Amino acid sequence: MTATHRTHTQTTRQMWAGGLTTFAAVMLMITGVLDLFRGIMGIAQDDVFVSTANYVFKFNLTGWGWIHLALGVLAMIVGVGLLQPSLWARAAGVTIAGLIIIANFLSLPYSPVWSVVMIAISGFIIWALCVVRREDSPPGSQAA
Repeated sequence: MTATHRTHTQTTRQMWAGGLTTFAAVMLMITGVLDLFRGIMGIAQDDVFVSTANYVFKFNLTGWGWIHLALGVLAMIVGVGLLQPSLWARAAGVTIAGLIIIANFLSLPYSPVWSVVMIAISGFIIWALCVVRREDSPPGSQAA
């Protein structure tokens, strides 16, 4: 009876682990697309965003556009990689989501509401990628 219960619990945990990894992959791809669009807006038209006169981390808005564009492309690539459970994709996903949080924090004065939304989504991505343990990973995966 204990062995059957334990096997069922492992299967449930593995399903949760696979579901969280898929959630993180999809959310990272969506975040990447949104960051890509934000980058294009920053590059194409600087007047879309609010300008602040006295900001410590002041960059040219076109510069912010290129930063968000690059992060968006990387996030989409890593998001696709997360659909195949692997350690490199999880580590890269956490790294990219962390960089998206930093970039959105630094560009907070230019688009405050959107930056807060992107920070929250990226936080959920990091949580979903970090909560899965090695023993919870689906069979045959290389996830840690």
